[in-house]
Amino acid sequence: METAPVPVDLLHWVLAVLSIVVLLVFLVPLRWRAPEAGPMAMFTAALVALFAFRTPWQTLAVAGGKGVWDAIFILYVIWPALLLYQVTKQAGAYDALRQGISRFSRNELFIVLALSWVFASFLQGIAGFGAPVVVVVPLLIAIGVKPVYAVVMAVVAHAWARFFGTLGVGWLATLQVANLEDVPRAALESAFLVLISNYLGGLLVVWVYGRGAAVRHAWPLVLILGTILGVGQLLVALFSPELSTFLAAAVALLSLYPLSRWRRFGEPVTGIPYRPAMMEQTVSEQREAAPVMSLTMSFVPYVILTVVTLSALLIPPLNALLRQVRIGLPFPEVGTGFSIYNAAVDSYAPITPFTHPGMMLLVTAIIVWFVYRAGGYYRAWAERHTPERIWSALLIDAVPASVPIIAFLVTSRILDHSGQSLTIAYGLAAVSPPLVYAGLANLIGGLGAFMTSSSTASNVLFGGVQSGVADLHGLPRETIIATQAAGSAYGNAIAPANIVLGTSIAGIKGQEGSVLRITMPWTVLVAVLTGVTTVAMILL
Repeated sequence: METAPVPVDLLHWVLAVLSIVVLLVFLVPLRWRAPEAGPMAMFTAALVALFAFRTPWQTLAVAGGKGVWDAIFILYVIWPALLLYQVTKQAGAYDALRQGISRFSRNELFIVLALSWVFASFLQGIAGFGAPVVVVVPLLIAIGVKPVYAVVMAVVAHAWARFFGTLGVGWLATLQVANLEDVPRAALESAFLVLISNYLGGLLVVWVYGRGAAVRHAWPLVLILGTILGVGQLLVALFSPELSTFLAAAVALLSLYPLSRWRRFGEPVTGIPYRPAMMEQTVSEQREAAPVMSLTMSFVPYVILTVVTLSALLIPPLNALLRQVRIGLPFPEVGTGFSIYNAAVDSYAPITPFTHPGMMLLVTAIIVWFVYRAGGYYRAWAERHTPERIWSALLIDAVPASVPIIAFLVTSRILDHSGQSLTIAYGLAAVSPPLVYAGLANLIGGLGAFMTSSSTASNVLFGGVQSGVADLHGLPRETIIATQAAGSAYGNAIAPANIVLGTSIAGIKGQEGSVLRITMPWTVLVAVLTGVTTVAMILL
């Protein structure tokens, strides 16, 4: 292995990983929230850079500036996505969508799968940031799922959609830190490895519902929906990774209607005597007020988003016009006392704002607001429920999501510019043979998701490190980043913040251990299969 340009002794390696350890300690044992723990990790990385890695203040300032700019690239997706979510929610569209799905079938297991797997994945594709858990857990309880199992289903079944979800925010963040050369290959291999958590997520929902009898009843449905979701995402990722989860989940939602006409899944469940996930008496038969809009109208936001996005991306004259505007910031050359240099750039990570997913979401949110307002849906929903101000709700959701993203991206750039990432990479490469590292690399992505409850944050923190180790071992960088991405998705099933969010929504705070006892074995199985598949991909 080539000589490291940075110190790789035990002391420097421990100091290089200190910011990650600090983040883990604050998030897990001390139970700080990510908006509080993220800045602590950032300051730790800065102090280590100053005093142990001979990093001047100017280099820290440039690293911080680049991190903030990288964050703007991501926040440009987060804020419009959450705005669209609130614009849709406050008009009663989610209630209409939920009731419409529930009327498709009298088969209880079909409805459970439709809500916990398909609908949650759809929400992750368009909104993310906790929205699937917040929306789906109450819906599952409303149809008779026990609260603990409702949290398990909601947390696990949509985990596969975390990486490419929210119009590709995790994917976009990975591109910012991983220095990929063959981007299409990385997208394809990431989508392929995510198939494992996709199929097994749907299978876990069926298993906890009714064990083996439920699996025997529902395996064709799991196979069909899993293929629409996972393989659909893989195919779309070939030409538009940002749209892959959204479009695949939208098709899966539409497929629920013809599948519900299949007698096997349209009639009440039979032959499943033991249903541990379900209450003795469900509340699914209770009468409730009709939704304020039709099922067709509830799909309007996603039809508009698809039309707006595909128009901007696939109409050549319009795409060429929109791409004329590019915005990037200049940064000077900086270095460290260990001769780690970052060259000057005239336009760092330039953004094309009018073809960015954030613009598609923003335009869609504005159009949807006018459509729903003209139809009187906001007024009708407010007459039945305590109305929320869209902008107030947006701030409540977006600010806590934004702070850690900024902190994590700044931390990532400090680790990179000070040489700490190289120290971590060379240290890991020194103690693990190439194929062993390839098999275990997805665990690093899972650890990042466990720490941060975010696929995006996991890839920001570890994408650069994984890329560096891949280079040192002579492994394909795209494959290692793909397995990191897969880990960053399934790791959310055991992320403490995700589980606490679910138990809080379900009204069972304090029962997080009961949830983990189910999600942890599933996570271990997915991790093992992902590692084995990664090694096979490299050998073949």
